Amino acid sequence: MPPAEPPTDWELTSGHILLTGATGFLGQAILERIVFAYPTTKVTVLIRGRGGVPAMNRLTGLARKPVFQALREQIGHEGVLTALTTRVQALEGDLSTGIPALPADITAVIHCASTVSFDPPVDQAFDVNVRGALRLYEAVAALGTRPHVVHVSTAYVSALRKGPVPEESLRHEVDWRSELAHATAARADAEQASRRPGALRAVLDTARAEHGRAGAAATARAAERARAEKVTETLVETGRLRARTLGWTDVYTLTKALGERVAEEHARSAGLRVSVVRPTIVQCALRHPYPGWFDSYKMMDPIILAYGRGQLPEFPVHPDGVIDLVPVDLVTDALLAVTANPGRPGEPSYFHVGTGARNPLTQAELHLHIRDFFDAHPLPDAEGGHVKVPLWRFPGAGKAERMLSTGERAVGLAEQTLRRLPSAVRRRSWVDHVHQETRRVRTLRRLFDLYSGYGEVEAVYTDDRLLALLRGLPPERAATDGFDVADLSWAHYLREVYVPSVTALSRRSAGRRRATPSQGALSRGRDVVAVFDLEGTVVSSNLVETYLWARLMDRPRTSWPRELASLAAAVPDLTRAERRDRGDFVRAFMKRYAGASEAELRALAHERLGSALLHRVRPEAVRRIRDHRAAGHRTVLITGTADLLLAPLDPLFDEVVATRLQVANGVLTGLLAAPPPVGEARADWTSRYAVSLGLDLGRSYAYGDSFSDRPLLELVGNPVAVNPDQRLYRYARQRAWPVEQWGTRAGGRVAAAMTALNTGPAGRSSIR
Repeated sequence: MPPAEPPTDWELTSGHILLTGATGFLGQAILERIVFAYPTTKVTVLIRGRGGVPAMNRLTGLARKPVFQALREQIGHEGVLTALTTRVQALEGDLSTGIPALPADITAVIHCASTVSFDPPVDQAFDVNVRGALRLYEAVAALGTRPHVVHVSTAYVSALRKGPVPEESLRHEVDWRSELAHATAARADAEQASRRPGALRAVLDTARAEHGRAGAAATARAAERARAEKVTETLVETGRLRARTLGWTDVYTLTKALGERVAEEHARSAGLRVSVVRPTIVQCALRHPYPGWFDSYKMMDPIILAYGRGQLPEFPVHPDGVIDLVPVDLVTDALLAVTANPGRPGEPSYFHVGTGARNPLTQAELHLHIRDFFDAHPLPDAEGGHVKVPLWRFPGAGKAERMLSTGERAVGLAEQTLRRLPSAVRRRSWVDHVHQETRRVRTLRRLFDLYSGYGEVEAVYTDDRLLALLRGLPPERAATDGFDVADLSWAHYLREVYVPSVTALSRRSAGRRRATPSQGALSRGRDVVAVFDLEGTVVSSNLVETYLWARLMDRPRTSWPRELASLAAAVPDLTRAERRDRGDFVRAFMKRYAGASEAELRALAHERLGSALLHRVRPEAVRRIRDHRAAGHRTVLITGTADLLLAPLDPLFDEVVATRLQVANGVLTGLLAAPPPVGEARADWTSRYAVSLGLDLGRSYAYGDSFSDRPLLELVGNPVAVNPDQRLYRYARQRAWPVEQWGTRAGGRVAAAMTALNTGPAGRSSIR
């Protein structure tokens, strides 16, 4: 194919550009370059409002982002803000829902908005990348002025072609209208399938097994969440398989290819001047806005980070395969060169922006550069040491897949084994190890599934047309905005720019632990509440032990064996109730108080039981409660224990919420006066309490030891798992919640301190 004619109208000084995707990675880079280097060029950005934030506010919010750092250093934040508000117009609209009337004087459109995920649900991918392009170009065609349309695609629309790929229209017979219709209907099909009895029964059974102890509402939420996730998984798999049956690596490249067809049809039907620009793998900046700039992790970044963390022992690529990376600023400069040089109406032009044709980087060379970097600058590990990165031997896709499958089976078996084992502190190292291995294997699977197809690409994307534009740049423009990829030094870019910028955040956060709440760490405020569980958290006892104290403390020892035998006989039923629902367990257990005198139990709690209970109070709990009160926080105790036994703990808390037993003629009936405050009932009570007092749950704290405390812990912004059972420990590790191990008992000193606290009006403590 002959190269394009040399440029004749480079300067954009009199143009008005419509830019889509301005808040994305490439869109930010384009906007910054226009504002920075073309002070007389007008820009309109199509931005949707989000979360109640208008489009203009989202635009001006960019002034604080790193992309404008260099410009801020020259003219300050106010200068950048002024430039954005005076030279850039925010047009509120959405490619997915509708585009408003466009300014009539637009001379060029740069369409770089798209979904850039490789595996989105099929309907979402088509809606943005195909239907979104359709809506935009219909609006552009309606202007009647034929502005130059620059359609940003990807080089990987050529699917799995091998060898040189010229800058030309794609050769395929796929009907984009038909594919769009089927993709749109896929969600309704998946939703209907997910609501069939068999599918609902499966997610409900799984939710009951995993979340039953947290309560019926938590189980229902988990089941519905699982159903929705299954719908998403189905739509992702539908897109992936449909793309591969048509010859593309994934639904992203398929929809980008069909988006090109939409642009081409409008070029011919409406006489638009269309240029299709196909970058390869766009990564952080080489020069501007500053070396190493990037907005968020892109395609290669998760692979580099996983390798640097020692999580990527192999990758299914060929050592001599070309990995076509290109810095984002070279793409930006190339796009603006294309924008300034429109082709002929009705005849689309095509440009590749990549390095593989004139400055190829092989997978083996890439591995050498990043391995040498991490050998010299290793990432810190969680134990305070440094990660030693593996040496890739490039075993091939088949062997790498077998290694990964073996690892998946191993961690699956380990997780099943841990679920069956009883809780024990000594097993937490096993849980941690399995958790780390599970995360590592899942990371590998995600990377393999997403990127392995690109590792098989053996195409070379020629750039003759783009090179012609480059050679026609005025010398002064080429000095600042040239985009010759042949000048790129891979050793410099990878070792001194790219990998350091990608790993900077990881280095800052590696080894960082969430601060354990303490008086020094607690922010002060009257709008904060700290909610504590009792058994296993504040005290080293449980419902059974408290019952035995109450039943046996004032009885002769000769009667103890009978009571213990009766309790032992009830254990199987109580265990089943506990597994089924914590509330069922409390109800079943409280029946054992039937026939007891309320007055005698209260007297016993005051005279003798209180001392035994205080001896079980953990010193760390007392210190933490005192810290919260010193910070001005309200303190609340929520427990399934009978309220009439808890008077000794009143001095510690502003509120005590406990199980209330039904009383008839001064005698306990064995029934409850109200539902027990366990599981999700604790979260419900805390929510109402916070509303009634104007408390901020996002700043509040909760402490619990059991998986049944999960709804309460999830309610607040600062959950803490204290001496957690195995399921809560695993869940806390997954959510990165703090885990604390508090002592087994407080001893006489804490009991004495508690007794001393029990002074003042109404027995309330002065530490309030």
